Amino acid sequence: MTTGVVLLNFGEPAAPDRETVLEYLTRIFFDNADLEEADSEEAAWERSRELAERRLPSLMEEYEAIGGSPLQAQATAQAEALEATLTERGHEVELYHAMQFMEPLITDLPATLADDGIDSVVAVPIYPLCGPSTTVSAIDSLESAIEDREGYEPEFTAITGWHRVPTYNRLRAEGIREFVDDEGVDLHDPDTAFVFSAHGTPKKYLAEGSRYDRYVEEHASAIANILGIDDYEIGYQNHANRGIEWTEPETEDVVEGLEGEAERVVVEPMSFMHEQSETLVELDIDLREDAADVGLELHRVPVPHDDPRFATLLADTVEPFLSGFEPSYYQLRQCECRPEPGTYCYNAGLPPQ
Repeated sequence: MTTGVVLLNFGEPAAPDRETVLEYLTRIFFDNADLEEADSEEAAWERSRELAERRLPSLMEEYEAIGGSPLQAQATAQAEALEATLTERGHEVELYHAMQFMEPLITDLPATLADDGIDSVVAVPIYPLCGPSTTVSAIDSLESAIEDREGYEPEFTAITGWHRVPTYNRLRAEGIREFVDDEGVDLHDPDTAFVFSAHGTPKKYLAEGSRYDRYVEEHASAIANILGIDDYEIGYQNHANRGIEWTEPETEDVVEGLEGEAERVVVEPMSFMHEQSETLVELDIDLREDAADVGLELHRVPVPHDDPRFATLLADTVEPFLSGFEPSYYQLRQCECRPEPGTYCYNAGLPPQ
C-alpha cells in the first residue's frame, strides 16, 4: 500500500497580483457562503464575488506592503522537513501540500494522488487550533474531491486538533521566551502586558457546537503556565465582512484598553503556524500603530514555522497510521468536531461546558 500524507493549509497569494487576489477572496467567501442565506449556488457565487470586490482594495494594500505572502514557501518547507523526518524513520511515503484557496488547490489534488498510485491518504491540516472554516473545511474539501474522482477510492484518514501535543506547547513557549530575551523584555515586569491574539471566527459556528473558543482559552492557559505568566489577555483578529457577529474581544480593543496600565505589550499570534498577512500586516503594522497611539511598545512574537521540532511533532502524529498500530496509544481518538469515521484528534472527550 502506498501512503500519501497531505498537509493542508489556507493559502495566500505569493505576489500582489490583483486578479489572483480577487479569485482568492472569492473562494474564501464562497466557502463560507452558509453564513448567509442564498437562493442558489449561482447566487452564492455572485454574493461571494461582491464581497471579494469590496475587500479587494484594502487587501491589495496589505499584500503590496509586504510584497506578497510567504505562506506558500513556508508550507513547502514544512512538507519537505516532514518528508525528510519520515524518511529517516524508514517510512516510505509521498508528501503533498495543498491549499484551500490558492494553488496548489485541495480540489485539484485527487488527480495527482490517483496518478501517483496513492492507496491511503492521511490528511493533516496545519492549523494549531481546530476550527470549522479552517481545519474541518479543509478536510471536508479533500475527502469530497476524492469521492468525486471516479474510480479512485483510497483509504482516508484525517487528523484535526493537535494543539495539545506537548512538543507543540513546548516549542511555542520556548519561542516566546527566546524572543523576549532577545528583545530585552521581562515578562514578569508589571509594566509588561501579554496578549494572545487568535484568529477570530463567526459566533454562529460556536453556537452550532464548535469548541474553537475553548481551544483558544485552554491553549493560552497552558502556555501562560509554562511561562509562569499570571496575567494575560486574549483577543481575536476578526474579519467582519458580512453582517454577522464574530468572537470578542478584538485584539486591537484589548491592546488599546491597556492604555495607562503598561509600557509595553508582547503579542503572541497563537492561531498561526505560518507568517502571513494576519501577522505581517494586521499585527506588525496595524496593531503596532494602535499600540503606539496609546503609548505602548509592541513586541510581536514570530511564528515558529521553521522550528525543527515541528516536523518531529507531525511525524509523531502520523506515525500510528504509517506503522499500523492503534492511534489511541498516542492519545488520538475519534474527533468530535468532525464526527466522520477515520477522523482523529487529541481533543476528544472534553467535558461539557
